[in-house]
Amino acid sequence: MTTYIVLSQLTPQAFSDPKDFKKLARTVSDKIKTECPGVTWKASYATMGRLDVVDIIECDDPKQVEKAAMLIRSYGKSTTETLVATPWGEFIDAL
Repeated sequence: MTTYIVLSQLTPQAFSDPKDFKKLARTVSDKIKTECPGVTWKASYATMGRLDVVDIIECDDPKQVEKAAMLIRSYGKSTTETLVATPWGEFIDAL
């Protein structure tokens, strides 16, 4: 499986009360599980700084990763950047 890092920055329109973020996160997660069954969530992190959320996912179908990112953007009212991540050992071996 290919590993991807999804970097998200929430827009001010994402929610008006921080408590609402739980509902928003559940909605986005449920939508991705339903519409992108090949995407496996490995970990999610809240971050402090320019980005708000870092998700680590795995998937063999880049089209499903693209769709998951679009769902995060549309339902989560976020901007995203998606990176392909190669395990360090594999990277070094390929050099």
